[in-house]
Amino acid sequence: MKSYTKVDVSEQQLEELVRRHSPQIEEGLAFVDHQKQAAGGRLDVLMVDSGKSLVVAELKVIQDDGMLVQGLDYYDYISSHLESFARQYKAHSIDPAQKARLFLIAPDFSQRLVGRCKWLDLPISLFTYNCLKFEDEEDLLPIFMEREIPTPPEIASVSHIENHLAYITDEKVRAVVSSLLEEIKNWRPGNISLDPIQNSISMKANNRVFAYLSVRRKHYIISTYDADGQWKDYPVKSDDELTTVKAIMKAAMEGRIKYAG
Repeated sequence: MKSYTKVDVSEQQLEELVRRHSPQIEEGLAFVDHQKQAAGGRLDVLMVDSGKSLVVAELKVIQDDGMLVQGLDYYDYISSHLESFARQYKAHSIDPAQKARLFLIAPDFSQRLVGRCKWLDLPISLFTYNCLKFEDEEDLLPIFMEREIPTPPEIASVSHIENHLAYITDEKVRAVVSSLLEEIKNWRPGNISLDPIQNSISMKANNRVFAYLSVRRKHYIISTYDADGQWKDYPVKSDDELTTVKAIMKAAMEGRIKYAG
């Protein structure tokens, strides 16, 4: 295996890596444009996701809480001009009826920024990155990881499970999630409740939360307690990952039921 080192990049280099490796950020994501003039500045990167939603990405090469406000300004601008963007980039089949999305991409995020994001009523995603330089190779390899945004505590139901399922664009993934939810309800008939909330589906055993399920366009994320009792996010993109995380969820559920009883 070739040796590699982690390297720092400029914003221009990061922008180019995002352009070339958009599908590594999220499956089905496609680059549209960069440095597009907007009110108050230039949009770093515009993309379109697999559901044909317009995505604006704000990029930073350092941890910077100010990027959230800057990103919101750009999100406000593109959301107010969706019809115009759809016409301008007709080749990308942007659907102006779909809500635009905001991506923040940086090496890391402070807990303050993550905490603020959980209260935002808009489709926002956080991605950290590392850039790897392999020996004898000129190109850099970016590694993007989604940072899960926690769900606000005890928010009343504002959606339906069908709305969460409809957000998934991959029919196979949608069917898997639907089947998984039905299976979970039968783990302890009468003791399990599935409650759709703003950004997730809350899973409770005897009225105690043991997991959340958050959908993405082509995968989903299970948040639950690991073997050490730590809350952890598990992106699920394959049958093997689902098998693993189901065992973890069941253990968390059993622990909660025993604690409640």
